[in-house]
Amino acid sequence: MSTATTQDEAQPGLPEQQTRRAAPARDRYFDLLRAVALFRVVLYHLMGWAWLPIVFPSMGVMFALAGNLMARSLGSRPPLQVIRGRMRRLLPPLWLLGAIGVTGMVIQGWGPSDEGHPGWWWLHLGYWILPLSDPPYAEGLSGVHGILGEDWAAELAGPLWYIRAYLWFVLLSPFLLKALRALPLATIVSPIVLAAAFEFGYLSLPGERFPSALTDFSTFGACWILGMAHQEGILRRLPGYVVPSVAPVIACLGLWYALTHGFKAGNDLDDIPFAQSLWSFATVLLLLHISPSWTQWPRRLRRWAGSINLLNSRAVTIYLWHNTCILIAATLWDHLWSIDTLSVHYPWLLESPWPVLALVWILIAVCVLAFGWMEDVAAKRKPQLWPSGAKKGKRARKRVTAGR
Repeated sequence: MSTATTQDEAQPGLPEQQTRRAAPARDRYFDLLRAVALFRVVLYHLMGWAWLPIVFPSMGVMFALAGNLMARSLGSRPPLQVIRGRMRRLLPPLWLLGAIGVTGMVIQGWGPSDEGHPGWWWLHLGYWILPLSDPPYAEGLSGVHGILGEDWAAELAGPLWYIRAYLWFVLLSPFLLKALRALPLATIVSPIVLAAAFEFGYLSLPGERFPSALTDFSTFGACWILGMAHQEGILRRLPGYVVPSVAPVIACLGLWYALTHGFKAGNDLDDIPFAQSLWSFATVLLLLHISPSWTQWPRRLRRWAGSINLLNSRAVTIYLWHNTCILIAATLWDHLWSIDTLSVHYPWLLESPWPVLALVWILIAVCVLAFGWMEDVAAKRKPQLWPSGAKKGKRARKRVTAGR
């Protein structure tokens, strides 16, 4: 990713690499948060450690950063133009995933009869084009022996809830921004109030598709709105002691609720939306309060600048494909048990998840090379295979050195 990228023109939740006009400098602190969030998502989906979302609630952070960028764009351009731009950047990578994934499902026998009614099957396929609800997928597919595990379609479709939630947040942002400016506190806490209403039975809705969208809003909507409030300067107007005093109390409440409602491996924060909403809100509030607003990388982080830039530039591709990469890596690694030398003498190695994690990132790198260019096409910029920004960063350092 170019070091001259603006945060105003962005990928979903991500700054763009190029802009036609002068723009504020990038906030490298936000870049770091986004990269850590993405790495944590991959680590969690492989390891399944319930405590990882406690250490760093990635989804809340990603929604907050996206909300911040959305508010910035809405502050300078018409809402319809902003929404169209965000959708243009969001949807083509999804279409590429769908073209490959749905084709594979159909080849393995998925068809209209699987939905119970052919007409509904064709209608639901439209969610792969405009994901206002979760796109459909085949269940129980056999996979490819030794390469792709069973039920691979479910793994491929797993991350798509984020795309659907992100799209709805984008569509609602003009209204949320107006509400935030008129009633800041009420707007910020309203998703948490909604989460409480769902949790304690004051509100229930029939069906699955509409309630799932509302659940996502109640869980992460406050984080999105906090990002907008940060951009609007609302958080900066608070006395300096308020956030450090209030956020830990909210976090402890969320953690207490999780621990008293079955929080453990296999039943983590994602399964306790009310606790997730409180914990994510409090963590995001603290992270935005700290917000050092780096326009340049601190010295100790410069060695990681290329990797962080790449994660930011290809975040949509990485997020969409990482579950499939995990499944392929695990399938390939399990195949090594058929080698007697390894299974007899090195079972500890075959049981370790760390080589699988390394293999996952190798496969993710392959996906970045194979599919990442679609993010550039969607953003109407020149496609790049590996946009780490390393070359431009070196040229910039040379110019600085020459000017001394």
